[in-house]
Amino acid sequence: MIELKNIKKTYKIAKRESGLSNAVKALFKREYTKINALDDISFNIKEGEMVGYIGPNGAGKSSTIKVISGILTPDSGQCIINGLTPWKDRKEHVENIGVVFGQRSQLWWDVPINDSFELLKDIYSIDNKTYKKNLDELVSLLNIEEVIKTPARMLSLGQRMRCEIAASLIHDPKILLLDEPTIGLDAVSKIAVREFIKKINKEKKTTVILTTHDMQDIEALTERILLIGNGKILLDGSLNELKKKKSPIKKVVLDFKDGQISEIKCIEGLSLVSNINGHAEISVNTDILAVSDMIKLISSKLNLTDISVAGTSAEELVVSLYKEFQI
Repeated sequence: MIELKNIKKTYKIAKRESGLSNAVKALFKREYTKINALDDISFNIKEGEMVGYIGPNGAGKSSTIKVISGILTPDSGQCIINGLTPWKDRKEHVENIGVVFGQRSQLWWDVPINDSFELLKDIYSIDNKTYKKNLDELVSLLNIEEVIKTPARMLSLGQRMRCEIAASLIHDPKILLLDEPTIGLDAVSKIAVREFIKKINKEKKTTVILTTHDMQDIEALTERILLIGNGKILLDGSLNELKKKKSPIKKVVLDFKDGQISEIKCIEGLSLVSNINGHAEISVNTDILAVSDMIKLISSKLNLTDISVAGTSAEELVVSLYKEFQI
């Protein structure tokens, strides 16, 4: 469905030292620095997939989204989406994509939201029956009944982002591109947006590409992640598989009434991190000792009242990947 092959994009940026004399020199002779925003990017995404596209600031995430959406023309390479080249077949292509930029708006600032929707209806040439059906569904699912008669400038960030998502889906696209869609949202709004995205992916098989720095979004929505750094795809794989591969260590927190916690130190694969008044934290290497075996061993030595097991968080995994690839 989405195929990128050897995509390259370089930006030329003017630079100069501070000061009046350097400003005058720059009028006659400018110095430029080349930035390889995208350096031989290649990947494929199937219909109905939800993919997390992650990387540090300046890695090339937004540039990739702009290429896929047809906003940006690469220097070289191929991008084929449903048989179309985004920057060449722009009119046909935009009928099949929806785009949400967390720091940009497609809503008209001073008019009510429903007027913006009406304008989008005309832009996409949506027939009245389809428009009403899509609008009613989106308004209900995103809970924006009370705000669609309000100008965009008067909405809270959470309300506006829900309206932005509705606007991007009013024409029922096959692909949804989300660039930081939950940036600045409160916890309730984030959960509402995530649940909605999962629902349309499941019911309509909408393909979703999500770029974000919020790893909770990645964990909640995607199974596959693409890691980009310095304009290159560094890693492509399952989030769960990466967690298992990168860190076999599990953190176990337990509460107990009595027993000798010190005996745990002798068990291979276990290490005691802390122990304060019957509340202990243990580190378990699952390459040596399975979690089920660990629980049996601990239960035989302690009178447990509570136990919880946690693996590597998405944030910890991403930090380790950044360090590994030096990005």
